[in-house]
Amino acid sequence: MRITVLMGGSSSERNVSLASGIRIVLALRSKGHEVLAFDPSRGAISEEEQHRLATTAVGTEPPSLDDLAEKTGGAFLSSLEIRPEIAEADVVFLALHGGMGEDGTIQALLDMAKVTYTGSGHLSSALAMDKDLSKKLFRVAGVQTADWLMAPASVSEVEDRLGFPVVVKPSKQGSTVGLTVVKKPDQLEAAITEAWRYDDEVMIEKFIAGRELTVGILGDRALPVGEIKPVHEIYDYECKYTAGMATEEFPADLAPEEAALVQQQALAAFKALKLGGYARIDFRLSSSDDETEEAGGFYCLEANTLPGMTELSLIPQGAVAAGMSFADLCEEIVAQATGK
Repeated sequence: MRITVLMGGSSSERNVSLASGIRIVLALRSKGHEVLAFDPSRGAISEEEQHRLATTAVGTEPPSLDDLAEKTGGAFLSSLEIRPEIAEADVVFLALHGGMGEDGTIQALLDMAKVTYTGSGHLSSALAMDKDLSKKLFRVAGVQTADWLMAPASVSEVEDRLGFPVVVKPSKQGSTVGLTVVKKPDQLEAAITEAWRYDDEVMIEKFIAGRELTVGILGDRALPVGEIKPVHEIYDYECKYTAGMATEEFPADLAPEEAALVQQQALAAFKALKLGGYARIDFRLSSSDDETEEAGGFYCLEANTLPGMTELSLIPQGAVAAGMSFADLCEEIVAQATGK
């Protein structure tokens, strides 16, 4: 099968996407497919560059906005004249993260060009990328999620409706880029300003203390629940992509009924956003010794429609726990897209 892997792009998650993409390229080639690596911001990726990417770590911080502009010029596929490398592929494997790669923009373009691609469609991708809209849909579907406000919001409003600490983050961003845990009222304004650097909409969300859990969805089934134990207070960019900065346990140490419940909630979230193919749904299990009404509950944080596929990423680890190799996972994602 001729497969083009789209990777890189112009978002702040560019480096993560390149690391995911090259791993997918190598995995699909090991299955006998004809695979082309393509960056929608710069074009086809040379064999020399692919070799470099295969031996390079993601890094401890996302690229700066200036660095992104220098490397990509902010460019992205924007013409309906789809490049032959994409149009002539049997399927396009989307390994893009964040920005126009994950927000439905590239999906809509491929839909109009009648190109088959992996993952969710343009509408569901846009819904999942917008954390405000997705949380509203979660609640309609009976999926528990933490209370939130959208900026601008005054300190008094945040204190009255959410209390501190809160999580301030861009509403349409991933990999914790631009995210801050705000513990004191006098930190709120700076955190909102930082998040606004990455998005014109900023969410202020009640912080749920407790265990960090994740559930991969593949087709119509939930993969084993995983627990993430980061070195830092939260599972931030450095912990996600630096070896030794987090411990991931698959399956998580949960009672069978707890694991079944969070898997059910993950599937409900997946369906609420009309997602397709595969995704990763992230949760917090609030601390059982918390004396608030949140104690002991599962709270959905967000849905990731194009989750990371690096060596340290979570959905590949969930697949391994289910008895599936990384190459088999990639082939199954292709099968979900093509129906073959």
